[in-house]
Amino acid sequence: MRQITDTILMIRPVAFRMNEQTAVNNYYQKVVDKLLPETVNAKAQQEFDAFAEKLKAAGVNVIVVNDTTDTDTPDSIFPNNWVSFHENGDVALYPMFAENRRSERREDILDMLEDQGFVIENIVDYTSAEDDDIFLEGTGSIVLDRANHKAYCALSPRADEELLIEYCEDFEYTPIIFEAYQTVNGDRKLIYHTNVMMCIGETFAVICADCIDDKKERKMVLENLKEDGKEVILLTEEQLNNFAGNMLQVKGADGKSYLVMSEAAKQVLTKDQITKIEKHTEILSANLDTIEACGGGSARCMMAEVFLLKQ
Repeated sequence: MRQITDTILMIRPVAFRMNEQTAVNNYYQKVVDKLLPETVNAKAQQEFDAFAEKLKAAGVNVIVVNDTTDTDTPDSIFPNNWVSFHENGDVALYPMFAENRRSERREDILDMLEDQGFVIENIVDYTSAEDDDIFLEGTGSIVLDRANHKAYCALSPRADEELLIEYCEDFEYTPIIFEAYQTVNGDRKLIYHTNVMMCIGETFAVICADCIDDKKERKMVLENLKEDGKEVILLTEEQLNNFAGNMLQVKGADGKSYLVMSEAAKQVLTKDQITKIEKHTEILSANLDTIEACGGGSARCMMAEVFLLKQ
């Protein structure tokens, strides 16, 4: 199974703003008081467009879909939470913590992919779990090592253990389950999504092991990465606050691959970390300051990887 793809789905925002429903447990969100909502959305659109163009220029196949004004979906820019696309033709739909994020799930997007020749064999729908207040937010909650069939998951209000295990049975992954924390006003709080504290590439992994407070769990996670031949590149918690964990490796043109991140994330990496990353892949970064501040998510969250085969 391929670990990285050259095709990603991105949703261009029409009414991006800070989502008050997600702020209850996403401590990376910030209130940008000085900006009017329309200014925030315009800035987010500028950042989105420049980011998508950079990816396209690197040879990544970027499928851009416009969000709709029919629904109030301030976080639609982060599609990786509601859908994942798999090489065997499966599409998974996920249960979302925030009620206003559930409208992000759009059947017309799946229809559009099929119109473009992508083969969808089966839709695996976990969304009924929302009725029981059980959530698992896609590749935000689950960081997949597709090649080694492992699913890394930091449990949180948005990542339920039993549903993760069901998912792993359905998709034939081994669950690697742990808890990850960040310091918020002096208290240790669960990190809302696994993909803000780790990323898995073809031959390396970037992770903030310090977030895993339980030493046995930390050792177990690191041993799994190492036994699968990944060079482990460690981050600090301070770097996570600048979204350094929210990265994704993608395929570009001419056999090149890129580790995609925000400019803020790149700026906080040390020379040593950059050297280690560049042994494996090139770095591609873009300014996402407004999206990061208001949305509490970064480059990784904006890209839903498409592994579906084409007819």
